[in-house]
Amino acid sequence: MARLPHVIARAVPMALLASSALAAPPPVTLFGQLPTLSTIELSPDGTRWAAVMGDEKSAQVQVRTVADNKILSVTPAEKAKVRDVMWVGNNHVVTTISKTTDVIGLQGPKREWYLLLALDLTKGKTWKPLMSGIDKTMNVAAGTPRAVIRDGEPMLVVPAIHFPSLDGVLALVELRLDRAVGRVARIGTPDTVDFIIGPDGEPVAREDYGSRSGEWRLLLNGKDGFRKVYGETALLDRPNVYSFGRDACTLLMSSRKSGEWEDYEIKVADGSVSGPTDAYDGDNVLTDRRTKTVIGTIDVKLDRTDYNFFNPDDQKLWRGIIKAFPGEQVRLESWSDDRKTIILDVQGEKNGVALFRVDRAKGAVEYMADRYEGIGPELLGPVTTYRYKAADGLEIPAYLTLPRGRPAKNLPLVVFAHGGPAARDYPGFDWWAQGLASRGYAVLQPQFRGSTGFGQAHRDAGNGQWGRKMQTDLSDGVRDLVAKGVADPKRVCIVGASYGGYAAMAGVTLDPGVYRCASAVAGVSDLRAMLRQEVRDTGDDRNGTLRFWQRFMGAKGVDDTSIDAWSPATLASRVTVPLQLIHGRDDTVVPIAQSKLMLDAMKKAGKPVEWLELAGEDHFLSRPATRIAMLEAQVAFLEKHNPPDPAP
Repeated sequence: MARLPHVIARAVPMALLASSALAAPPPVTLFGQLPTLSTIELSPDGTRWAAVMGDEKSAQVQVRTVADNKILSVTPAEKAKVRDVMWVGNNHVVTTISKTTDVIGLQGPKREWYLLLALDLTKGKTWKPLMSGIDKTMNVAAGTPRAVIRDGEPMLVVPAIHFPSLDGVLALVELRLDRAVGRVARIGTPDTVDFIIGPDGEPVAREDYGSRSGEWRLLLNGKDGFRKVYGETALLDRPNVYSFGRDACTLLMSSRKSGEWEDYEIKVADGSVSGPTDAYDGDNVLTDRRTKTVIGTIDVKLDRTDYNFFNPDDQKLWRGIIKAFPGEQVRLESWSDDRKTIILDVQGEKNGVALFRVDRAKGAVEYMADRYEGIGPELLGPVTTYRYKAADGLEIPAYLTLPRGRPAKNLPLVVFAHGGPAARDYPGFDWWAQGLASRGYAVLQPQFRGSTGFGQAHRDAGNGQWGRKMQTDLSDGVRDLVAKGVADPKRVCIVGASYGGYAAMAGVTLDPGVYRCASAVAGVSDLRAMLRQEVRDTGDDRNGTLRFWQRFMGAKGVDDTSIDAWSPATLASRVTVPLQLIHGRDDTVVPIAQSKLMLDAMKKAGKPVEWLELAGEDHFLSRPATRIAMLEAQVAFLEKHNPPDPAP
């Protein structure tokens, strides 16, 4: 089972010897394994930490002391998937697990359900399930739990699914952890999509949204109940309240009513709206665990992540931290409420992918563990960031991972398209890209139009370009690397998962002549079938999610036959190169039926196709055995059909 390497105290920067080249590539399982240490969080007083840990077989939650690394509790996940861990006060730990299943009495396909377990460290090492036995309420979390200390008592406030009648609505459940009891504290309406919970656990506001009408409403909670203070009509790009402001008297709302996404402040006292404001510009806000208010922003650039703290002391502290790791990517993982104990994620050529602990009382920075056991900096390929021009002149940001110890000249190339498509790749370690690079491939990750994180214009440029310019942005990246002499034009393949799986199939149907093979993981192959599935799952042919996908695809409706021209399953006869299809049987995001449609179409067209069905796996490759199986199968496929150069 996953084990934590002993804490090693040493000064930073940490010097590690790394060979310039590898006689043989490392095992693929090193890259496919779950992180040895993924989510980790310090207790509020900084004396303990809890973490989600894994290896090539399973995952578990461990709780340990900070001072001597003494283990306090170990909980195996067994058949469940561990998603998160959090502290409620200094003695209670709550973990979120998930299971893929259907529920007796509920219509629709299998879903991913999120369950909560709690550990009371004052009473032993036994984890107990939460949310059970609450009248007319499912025992699953319908949103992120909120830790609260009310009158000295640890509590959890959890969005839940409540059934006042035959139809479920969003509600808030209060769980008193010392007494292991729960109750429904607030019940929403059929239109309620979120509650904004204050530091005391009481709902400050509620968001309602009419999916068919596009009517969004913000209601504040007062002595006479919830009252509407603001509203917009937004069939697409609905507003949302995402945090408190710099104090608990202000809410922050993001709205696109002007045509651009902008932030507005709403006063809790009277509901007055002011703005727009640029005070919270960035990709995310940083919030204080205790007060729930914003203390800074996080801005993810192409090549780094910037932290901007409002408090000068916090900003000074952070500047000192990043100076200790010159040239490395440094991210804040967790810190104690007094900022005396801090856990950092540090990535780069010196430290690989590692966790460090800052002990401000001692004035020391100590190495804790590698994120992935067995993967040190000497195994990682160098990653560069750059931009290239698409055929129409649009600038495309990109990541390029090179095989370690090999010159960037005439290399075999793998184009690795991200999912979403309204998503992005991030600076730092990518287990999948590094796994492919370790076999001798250059790996290109284009942030094609439609990707987020590079401005609204870049995101909007993807509207109506699914399978069109979103696809040629990828092959334009190939042509750019060929022109620079980095890539061998005769040795290029394409891979990806989710939307990236679609892009892999589209690469060998819509963009022929560029790729000599393609491997699609959990990909969409039939766009109309995808839209029809959304209608079946929701029972609604006029909902916001459907409108979102139709805008991306350029579809006028669910039955718009024009989008068949961008559906690989209708174009299988065009495939002239090897194609691999991989899909998890329990995928609830992109049903396995999508890959089977492509499989059947390939067989009908008389085309060879390689098929791998991952038993018990979901959309996110959450299980170690099947994640490793996927990567091993994909690497074997690439090495067969696009052989890399021999190791130097």
